[in-house]
Amino acid sequence: MDWQNVINFGIGLVFAVGGWFCRQLWDSVKELKKEIADLKLHVSDAYVKKSEMETLKTEMDKRFDRVEMLLDRLFDKLESKADK
Repeated sequence: MDWQNVINFGIGLVFAVGGWFCRQLWDSVKELKKEIADLKLHVSDAYVKKSEMETLKTEMDKRFDRVEMLLDRLFDKLESKADK
């Protein structure tokens, strides 16, 4: 066996391994793209619906009104203490 055949065999082996590696990367990228598409579909289901948003808004308004009332009472008490 002469050196030319050894070199050709080595280069062929390097290209075969490189091709296998590239194929593995290609398959992984395709699988990840499919998983991302599925994830996008599932994420869109998790958004708050408009009807739920109205309910949440009224609940939050009630809570903030209560907090505002408590803060007003606290401010009034502080004002009355400062006046004395």
